[in-house]
Formats: sequence, structure tokens, C-alpha cells
Amino acid sequence: MTARQHAPSLALPPQPDEVSLVGILTTIVRRWRVVLGLPLLLAAVTGLAAMLLPPTYDATTTFVPETRRQNQLPTALMGLAMQMGMSIGVEPSQSARFYGDLVRSREILERTLLSRYADPKGALGDSTTLLRILRVSGANPDDSLAQGVKELDEMITARVDAQTNVVRIAVGTRYPALSADIANRLVMLINEFNMKKRQSQAGQRRRFSEERVAAADSELRSAEGAIKTFYERNRDWQQSPDLTFTEGRLRRQVSIAQEVYLSLKREYETARIEEVNDTPVITVIDRAVVPQERSQPRPFVWMAAALIVGGLLSLSWALAATYVDRARGSAETEYRELSRLLRDARQRVGGGFRRLFRGGR
Repeated sequence: MTARQHAPSLALPPQPDEVSLVGILTTIVRRWRVVLGLPLLLAAVTGLAAMLLPPTYDATTTFVPETRRQNQLPTALMGLAMQMGMSIGVEPSQSARFYGDLVRSREILERTLLSRYADPKGALGDSTTLLRILRVSGANPDDSLAQGVKELDEMITARVDAQTNVVRIAVGTRYPALSADIANRLVMLINEFNMKKRQSQAGQRRRFSEERVAAADSELRSAEGAIKTFYERNRDWQQSPDLTFTEGRLRRQVSIAQEVYLSLKREYETARIEEVNDTPVITVIDRAVVPQERSQPRPFVWMAAALIVGGLLSLSWALAATYVDRARGSAETEYRELSRLLRDARQRVGGGFRRLFRGGR
């Protein structure tokens, strides 16, 4: 025999457990009722549930708050910081992120709840508070207001664009017109809060500058009076070195007092102007309008998601069932042997218990 005849065969045995495209297609065709029926059934149930759930209408308003820089930074550094979502050099109380948090503050939410709106159903009159429209119940008025704050907070979504400083406020309720009214009322309340806060700060700066101007004016008058008295008492002060030194010191005091007074006077006039003009501007880009379509639930979106999820589940079940069938078929002998051993073990255990009970008798 030649060496070729004695050489062992290198052919690999077939692998029946390997998954192929043909096998997957065969499984789908064989179990097509489950593969198609489960996704369709799940999509139908999901669509029906979406139609039965109460709709939610989102109204969105956008605005840009006025910001002021505390210091001047290079333009390149400021651009890099804005891309990273950082507001360097901006006063915290004037940043866009501050307004995004302010809209969810308790003061703003409580004032929104206690404001009056047109009743969507007309059952409570022409207008009533949002707290009554939402039908929030509590043990007492304070508890009802606290529960209303939590419920309203869940209806509001605030997003801040760090690069453009645009603040987007979305409000979702069951009534389109009410959603738009609440969103616009939130912006109005934020602007009122902003104006009062800034005007209060400007008023404090003006009052402080006014007090300092009065004190500086008194010091200047005192210094001027001192040098006037010196000149009146010492008409020949140029002839005395000591008097010349004293005159120079008094004149320096007057110059310093004049500089301080003029500086504080300018700050006082600036504070007076800011108290009138320092009303921070909130530029509304888009007012909230009555939404024409529901935002949630969306039946078609939900049904598409249910089809995808149901298809994956049904396909996984079909492949798993096919694999189990193949495993049982290839290991049928082992299954029979295991069953026989389990029967023998059960018979031995049962016989032992019977002998034990007979011996006890």
C-alpha cells in the first residue's frame, strides 16, 4: 500500500449545531405563525393602549437672557470654554443655567399654580387657578400647594444650550391651550423675578454709593476747612520750613479727599443710572403657541417599537426552540438512559421507605 493510501482522512465531521443563514430562514418559515403573530399582536395591544391613554400636549418657548462678564478673557479661551459647556467669567445669577434652574424653583412654581388660567373644561368658571384645574388634593391648603409643586415640576422640561445661551422651556399637559399659557406665564414670572432682583441690587449699590459720597464730602469739607484756617492764621507760611511742610501735608489731604469724592460721585451717578436702566432683558425668541399634535403617547412610534421588540423576541424563541429540538434529537440515547436511571432510583427509594414502614409495624 502506498503512503497516500495509509494517510488518515483530514475531512472534518459535519457540525449540525452551527447556525447558518439558511437555517435561520428555515426556522422562520417553519415557525412563521409565532414569528409574525407575536410582533403583530404586541403592536396591536401597544397601539390600543396608546390610543386609550390620555394625550399630552407639549408647548415650548425659548428665550435668551442678558449676561454680563465679570472679567475679560481671550476670545479663543472663551470659545473653548463655551464648547465644553462652561460659562467662564459670567455672573452665576445671570448665566443661562441659572434661568434653567430658576424655572423649577419653588417660588416660581407656586406663583404659577396660584395664577389664573382659562378653564379648559369650563366646569370651574371662565378662569381659575392652575391648582384647581389640576385637581390637586391635600390634607390642607399648604399640603395641596406642595403636592401641586411636585406635579407641576414633572410637567416642565428645561434645556439650556451652553453655546448659544438659549433656554428652552417645554410644558406638557392634557390641554393644548393650557400648556401654552403655562409656558408663557413661566417666562413672564421669570422676567418679573429677574427685574426685581436686579433693581434691588442696583438700589443697594446706589444707597451705598450715596452714603459714601456723603462721607467723602464731609471729609473733603473738613480738609478744605483745615487748610483755609491754616492760610488765615499763617499768612507768611512760606518763610517757615515747618509751616511750609504743614501746608504741603494739608494740601495733599485736600487733593486726596477731592479724588475720593470725585470717584465716589461718579460711581453714585452710575448707580443712579443703573437703578433706572438695569432692568435685565430676557429676549423671547419664540412664544409658546397652542400645539396642534400630541407629544405623548404616539401610537405609530409605540407600535413600531413594539414590532421591533416583538420580532426580536419571537425570532429568539424560534431559534431557541429549534436548538432544543436538535439537542434532544442528537442526544436521544442519553435522554433515555437518564430517564431509566431516574426511574430506578425512584423505585429503590420507594422500596426502602416501604420496608422501613413494614419494619416499624
